[in-house]
This record gives sequence, structure tokens and C-alpha cells, in this order.
Amino acid sequence: MTQRDRDRLVVLKKAQRKLIRQREAAEELELSERHVRRLLRRLKAEGDGAVVHGLRGRPSNRQRSEAVREKAVRVLSQEVYRGFGPTLAGEYLAKKHGLAVGRETLRQWMMAAGLWRRRRQKVEQVHVWRPRRRARGELVQWDTSEHDWLEGRGERIYLIHMIDDATSELTARFVRQDSTEENLRLLWRYLEWNGRPLAFYTDKASLFQTTPKMRRDQQPGDRPEMPPTQIGRALRELGISWIAAHSPQAKGRIERSFGVAQDRLVKGMRVAGVNTLPQANQYLDDEFVPWWRQHLTVEPAHATDAHRPLGTEHDLAAVLSRVETRCVANDYTFHFVGQLYQITRPDIRAGLRGSQVRIEARLDGSLAVRFRDRYLSVIPCQPPPKAAAKLAARTSPAPPPHQPRPRPVPIDLRHSLPVWQAAEIDRTRTRDILD
Repeated sequence: MTQRDRDRLVVLKKAQRKLIRQREAAEELELSERHVRRLLRRLKAEGDGAVVHGLRGRPSNRQRSEAVREKAVRVLSQEVYRGFGPTLAGEYLAKKHGLAVGRETLRQWMMAAGLWRRRRQKVEQVHVWRPRRRARGELVQWDTSEHDWLEGRGERIYLIHMIDDATSELTARFVRQDSTEENLRLLWRYLEWNGRPLAFYTDKASLFQTTPKMRRDQQPGDRPEMPPTQIGRALRELGISWIAAHSPQAKGRIERSFGVAQDRLVKGMRVAGVNTLPQANQYLDDEFVPWWRQHLTVEPAHATDAHRPLGTEHDLAAVLSRVETRCVANDYTFHFVGQLYQITRPDIRAGLRGSQVRIEARLDGSLAVRFRDRYLSVIPCQPPPKAAAKLAARTSPAPPPHQPRPRPVPIDLRHSLPVWQAAEIDRTRTRDILD
């Protein structure tokens, strides 16, 4: 008998002894008068046990059979389901094995079988959550996660994430290296699908910010202005603001999304048998991203879309490329990445010699050269002999380091000849003496 049953018994006995009315007992027990009269009749016939529910201690009619429990535990004991929690395990049991089991029931089964252990909640430092942006496209968080995504079954890969701050919409791609080119490819994909957001929110990695070298006695206010990185220049040309986060907690939304991906995505690819980069991207597009959009995205506070369309002036192939400048020589040539290029005769125009041209090393491997508002045709050529010799001297390996000369052996004057005897020695070199 629980404490609630004891309290109910006290009220019923007061009503039985006519100390209170049945209406007052019903109000105190929050029951109807009819049910109070029913309980009083049971109390008179059965005694104090009348307040205990008749089904207490009996198995539930909705209890799953022992065969279902054994099958679920046997399936979840397989290696592919190692580390699955009750929620994720219940989804895979229903989808792949046709076993619809409640989350709490499955939690008890897994704990009893030693397949899952309850984690204690740790009280961590409390950070004030920044409210979401009000409209889609106002702010997009961007980061890369280094993790053993294939669990040793294949090569090491990286996951580049973009998540909208207002809706948690996800754009992601697996890549072999976290380079500027791979990040620009994902940016191209995002811009084609959604348009230009107002701002991107990233960390202070070297892909997004050029860090100047400062002396120890130099003040932060004296920091020189550094040229932008290739991604920073591309965002500037597209009219997209860049905001740097000062801590991982500041961009907590994308950090938490990595936690979800490192749990569900890793286990899902394990079950699907993903071993290569193309398979990982296919699983990401076909399974994980649709699941994310269905369960984890939210409606923005405003239905308006802050993305701006791409205009005719936004040539993504030109903007999302490696851009550098070179000076044109008097013979209409320039050097780029160790190669000499010649501007073709039909594209030569006034003011080209001695001027700067914009060189675009594009993501498809092509090279585009622009002077003012016109693209020029160029062809690779061989440098002249003298220039080739100078270029070979520049690219030749460095000479070995200078070897220190051995120290001379000191002369012991105590065991040498006297000066007057040494002076009488005939040092004239003749053929006979040499032979």
C-alpha cells in the first residue's frame, strides 16, 4: 500500500464514521460522490485493502512476449549495433527487422542485457543560449569535423557542415581533405540551391582568416591589415558578410550537430556497410540528410527568406576559384606556378604591358586570365635560354651546408730543430730530389 492509498483510506474512514459528508470526501479525494459510495461499500466488505487497485501486481495486458524480447536482444547484440542507444535501436528494429518496441521498454531490455548503460547527467558550466535568427538565410554556420567516420574501414575523410541558424537546415559533404578547394565546392553547391545568405559564421581557421605575425611587445591595436584568404575574397565579391566566432560555445548549434552526426551517422554507415568516400556521400544524401530535415529542422520565426538570388554579375566559376595577380612583361608574358604563359596576339590591347592581370585557377582545373573587364587567351610557352637557366638555378636544390675547416695541429717547439739548423737546410726543388 502506497502513501497515496493510506491518505485515501483516512478520508474514507472519516466518511464511514460520519465525521465528514460524502460530498466533502469526494471533494478532498477529487472523485465523484458515486465513486466514494462505491469505495465505502468495498471498504465495508473487504476491509482496508479496498483502496488498492485490483490490477496491482498483475502483468500488463500490453506486455510484450518473451519471444519478442529475446529476438530484440539477439539482434541488438550483433557487432553492427554496438553502441546504439534505445532511441536509435528502436528505429532500426522497426525499419529493418519489423519489431515495433517502445523506447522505454527497449531501454529496460537493453539495460538488463548489458547492452546499454544509463549515463549520469553532468552539471557543466551554464552558457546563455543565443536566440535563433528570425528568418532563413540570415546566418549560416560553417565548420569541418575531423572524426573516424568509417571506423577504420576505409580512408580518413572529413565532414564539412553548413547549418542554417534559423531553421537548422543542413548542407554537408564528405571530403578527403579540409582544403580551400573542397570548401569552395560545398559553397558553390549551397549557393546554387539556396542563393546568397546574409552572413556566414565560422571559426578563425586559416581558411577564413589570415593571421598576422606579431612581436611580443606589439599591441593588438598595432596589428597590420592582412589580405583576405581565397574564401574571404570570394565572400566579399559575393556580398556575403563573414563573422568569426571567438569560442566553440559561440557556434554551439553546429557543434551540437556534429555530436548528432558522430553518433547516428557513424552507426548508420556501419550498418549500411559504407567503406568508401562515394558510398559515404551517397548515404549522406539519401539517408541522413532526409532524416535530419524530417526530425531536426524547425520553422523560422518569420516565413520570409533572407537569401538573395545570384545575379548575372555573380560568375561562380570566376569567384569560387584561386585568384592571384601577375604583372605582364614587355613581351606579353607572365609566370604562374612555375610556368611561363604567353598572351595570344588577337587579345593584345593598349595598356597591357606592365599592367596587372587577374589569374583565376578554377575548380575544374582550367586557367582564366582577365584584364579589366575582358578575358584573354593564353598559351603555355618555353622561356628563352637565359631565362630558363636563371629559372633552373632558382629551382635547383640548395647546396649542402658549409663544412667547417679542420683546426691546424699545433706545433710542439720543444721537439723541433733549432732555428740555425733549419736555416741551413737546402729547400731547392730539383728533379733528382723529387724523384
